[in-house]
Amino acid sequence: MSAAPAEADHPEARPFESESDASSQVDAALARSLSSDRRVIVVMGANWCHDSRGLAGWFAEPRFAAMLQEKYELVYVDVGFKDRNIDIAQRFGIKSIKGTPTVLILSPRGALLNRKSAPKWRNAASREEEDIFSYFDRFVPEL
Repeated sequence: MSAAPAEADHPEARPFESESDASSQVDAALARSLSSDRRVIVVMGANWCHDSRGLAGWFAEPRFAAMLQEKYELVYVDVGFKDRNIDIAQRFGIKSIKGTPTVLILSPRGALLNRKSAPKWRNAASREEEDIFSYFDRFVPEL
């Protein structure tokens, strides 16, 4: 996945695939995270959503990609028009997708570590690059 130039002040990517088996991808990421002691990021979004594309675009940038690869397993889950793969969010304690993207950070054992901030990425495309990078690079579980 590469980020394409965008008219906005952020890169964009379209990694959300409606035909993928999202549950299997999340399970595989959790299994890999157990052996690598990394956390899992599940980005629940859609290609129609500019904030989902914006966050994915930043994640594809070399600086982000290197940091994310060191600390996380990354899975993109297509939520359609907030009507697809909602069971994945529910599995981790999020009842519904109110906005996209919704970003879950999971422990290797599948505990949701960012319950408060998970649904607050609906403005990802307008956030500053450094703020996004710092959030994931210095992430501290929310208690």
